Amino acid sequence: MKKVVFFSVVCISLSASAQDKDPRLTEVWKPEPRVVTPGKTAASAPSDAIILFNGKNLDEWQARDGKAAKWKLEDDAMTVAKGAGEIKTKKSFGDCQLHIEWRSPAEVKGEGQGRGNSGIFLMGLYELQVLDSYNNRTYSNGQVGSIYKQLPPLVNASRKPGEWQTYDIIFTAPQFNKDSSLKSQARITVLHNGVLVQNNASIWGATQYIGIATNDVHSEKAPLVLQDHGDAVSFRNIWIREL
Repeated sequence: MKKVVFFSVVCISLSASAQDKDPRLTEVWKPEPRVVTPGKTAASAPSDAIILFNGKNLDEWQARDGKAAKWKLEDDAMTVAKGAGEIKTKKSFGDCQLHIEWRSPAEVKGEGQGRGNSGIFLMGLYELQVLDSYNNRTYSNGQVGSIYKQLPPLVNASRKPGEWQTYDIIFTAPQFNKDSSLKSQARITVLHNGVLVQNNASIWGATQYIGIATNDVHSEKAPLVLQDHGDAVSFRNIWIREL
């Protein structure tokens, strides 16, 4: 213990001495951060982003079975075609920054979980809930902005039905040890319409509708999945940056 204390005192002394003598000793020049051109607006894709949907086609997406995605494509948006099933990206991702815009139907039908329901599954496993939660009460860990059946959002930042909404997501994939045990949980930060609703939160595990979330070992990267829950939810302007 004495050696540790002595070492700490020496480090503090040297650090203070370095700052007193030459401020350049604490300057870091390499590596130099690479240049990325930001989008013209907060919602625009930066220069190093992968465009997953630009409103023109579904080329980056496929059905769960690998066949062509059958969602509706109109007005620069893609809309869930009831019964067509979920769709997933052809590319796989792990740690990422994701921007996605979505809209629940303007005509309100149903209540609770039966109103404008869909979901965004990071790595196909961890669901960020999409739901029309504007004046629509349901269980807190199932409303919009929640990590489904796990983490309620900090606030409800919903816009009215039929209005476009945004999610800006920072996701850190889980890590596993060589023996397949969990090393570190997945983590997520979410801004809903520019409002922080998940703050570097630890995700319990893969989303389960019934029962407790699990942390079974999986690949470092996996496709992003959008859910078909039977409601005509639309999506547009989807881009992702690998971190």
